[in-house]
Amino acid sequence: MKHYFYYPALLALAVCATPLLATETQTWTQSEYSDFQKGIIRDLSVRSDGLLMLAPQSRELLDTASPYLWALAQDSKGNLYAGGGTGAKLYRIAPDGKSKRIAELDALEIHAIAVDAKDRVYVATSPDGKVYRISSSGKPEVFYDPKEKYIWAMAFDSHGNLFVATGDQGAIHCVTPDGKGKLFFKTDETHVRSMAIDSHDNLIVGTDPGGLVLRVSPTGEGFVLYQMSKKEVTAVAVAPDGFIYASAVGSKQSAVPAPAPVTPPSSGTTTITVTSTSVAALPGANRQAAAPPPASLGPAGGVAGGSVIYRIEPNGNPERIWSDPQDVVYALAFDSTGHLIVGAGNKGNVYRIESPTRYTSLLKVPATEITAFQAGRNGRIYAVTGNVGKVYEIGPGIERQGSIESDVFDASMYSLWGRLSFEANLNGGHIAIQTRSGNLDQPQKNWSPWSAAIDSPKGDRIASPASRFVQWKATLTASAAPSGPARSPELESVDVAYLEKNAAPRIEVVETTPPNYKFPPPPTPLMPPTQTLSLPPLGKTDTSMPVFAIETTSTVTPAMQRAKGYIGVRWAASDPNDDPLAYTIQIRGTKETQWKLLKDHVTDKYYSWDSTAFPDGEYRLRVIASDAPGNPPAEALTAHIVSDPFLIDNTPPKITALTATRTGGKLEVRWHAADALNNIDQAEYSLDGGDWTMAAPVSKLSDSEDLDYVLTLDAAPGEHTVAVRVTDDYENESTDKVVVR
Repeated sequence: MKHYFYYPALLALAVCATPLLATETQTWTQSEYSDFQKGIIRDLSVRSDGLLMLAPQSRELLDTASPYLWALAQDSKGNLYAGGGTGAKLYRIAPDGKSKRIAELDALEIHAIAVDAKDRVYVATSPDGKVYRISSSGKPEVFYDPKEKYIWAMAFDSHGNLFVATGDQGAIHCVTPDGKGKLFFKTDETHVRSMAIDSHDNLIVGTDPGGLVLRVSPTGEGFVLYQMSKKEVTAVAVAPDGFIYASAVGSKQSAVPAPAPVTPPSSGTTTITVTSTSVAALPGANRQAAAPPPASLGPAGGVAGGSVIYRIEPNGNPERIWSDPQDVVYALAFDSTGHLIVGAGNKGNVYRIESPTRYTSLLKVPATEITAFQAGRNGRIYAVTGNVGKVYEIGPGIERQGSIESDVFDASMYSLWGRLSFEANLNGGHIAIQTRSGNLDQPQKNWSPWSAAIDSPKGDRIASPASRFVQWKATLTASAAPSGPARSPELESVDVAYLEKNAAPRIEVVETTPPNYKFPPPPTPLMPPTQTLSLPPLGKTDTSMPVFAIETTSTVTPAMQRAKGYIGVRWAASDPNDDPLAYTIQIRGTKETQWKLLKDHVTDKYYSWDSTAFPDGEYRLRVIASDAPGNPPAEALTAHIVSDPFLIDNTPPKITALTATRTGGKLEVRWHAADALNNIDQAEYSLDGGDWTMAAPVSKLSDSEDLDYVLTLDAAPGEHTVAVRVTDDYENESTDKVVVR
């Protein structure tokens, strides 16, 4: 019987560098900012170092139904004024919360609002920008026309002069209280996008597309404080201590060269020249066509590339204090403690910057973009939004209660849930954590209900049923405040212990190896080189190539060494829990009924043995995998696989009827070769001790267990000895001889 060795395709085996035992309790920990941000947060703030606390109180004051509100201001009586577009409508919200639309201008949008010392309201429109003063009756009157396409910002200095930041000529106009204005400062930037005034009446200006932050003195002398890596400086703010903050968005088309030196002209109007990537800003460029508005204010609602915020010291030293790859910053302000407050899109996020290395995601408003802030009385901050245009009040107190639903945790397999514990500073408040579990990757109606709350940081056993997925929900409640402000508890981390349910090992395939080779013992430095057989990757044999090619390099399993009578087996096995496995190998003849132990406590996925102790015949192997090394005896599980039949053949073929007769100068040699189990692979002869020479059977093909051979040899007169040698497929050989006189 002819046997061929084929290696079927296998499943890929994953290798874990540091496997955990199924009986080892594991812990799912949530303690990082990124962990908490994956959850569903309601009325909670998340600090960048991974601290959860109650968010500032916030409430909607006005829903204008306009797509956007871009500008916000407050007078000395506490009246708020908000405007935006489309349709340049101006709204007023009185201190008692009552709101009213007080004016509608003949323009597309309102982008800036300012209030003077006499509580007179000034509104700037775009495009074809004009500045209107709103009378007490709500009637708009043109106060100043700068003859510019866009007006982006306005601010009053201590003398009552109104400064107007414009585009697409990149100019700033100064308007005296009587409405007389003139060009005050000119840049070669396309837009003066943002503007603020410090305590010394210096203008702090942000531009587009060069991303410049400039300081312009009351006499009109300009100086570039910093050139941002982003193209558009969307907001600038000056802190009480004189520090300047600037936010920028949008990727530049190419690097922007350093600013050119500034030489003030004698006319009193300063022009600062900066070569930028904008064609409109190049000297001699055609400036007749209107430039598009900045990217952050386009109808798409946001720009790619995220945002960056810099803090510039009074001496001019810049420092990056915050950045985000996605959020687009539109607004900057300061809270009652002097911390910078950041308003962003396109998720309606409000941040507080506490240091260059720490910030807090304070809250998220339902609208998608925070477009402007106004610091109010008693620690309040007001905000206007886009998509849709609303007005919100933030602070000064904190929410009474807030919650977070964690991200869904996948234990990868059916697991038992253990103790939930958490680290927190209660500060007189309360934290309660519930869990639920299920076997779908998203919580649905067929998950378990929320469990009873665990409210001790030391934790308690999770009551949710064993499953693959689990989720927790934490509810934070502020301290009671009979006197003084309420305090928020602070949640630092949540730990969930779990234990994977032990699963049986898996054996995907088993293969026997070619005969007369064995796997080597562990190598030693002094081991001499040996002839080896490198097996193909398990299950990946290319049947178009010789299966038994001799090589000197190893592949998936160790290269086998030549060893007559040996045979081997190898297999692919894995454990769902990544437990270490031990193997038992058993053998039996195909006509036998009982398995006999061949080897146990095998830790490799291969084994070879001396088959000469077994009678020739057809056998099968059974490989049993056990995860007992990683589990208590009562929890250990096994799996097994049985090999295809294979042969053990250590008996050489028989040579019979060997004869030699002389006819003239020729010798005719005949013999018959037969093997009990395998085909005759080859035959050879030697005349008078000469070299062995191949002999072909009468049939020409070595394809049978029984073959006849006939040779005709030239032979001189006298005595001759003819030796013959026959080998079967398992490399068993026999020899015989005949003497002719």
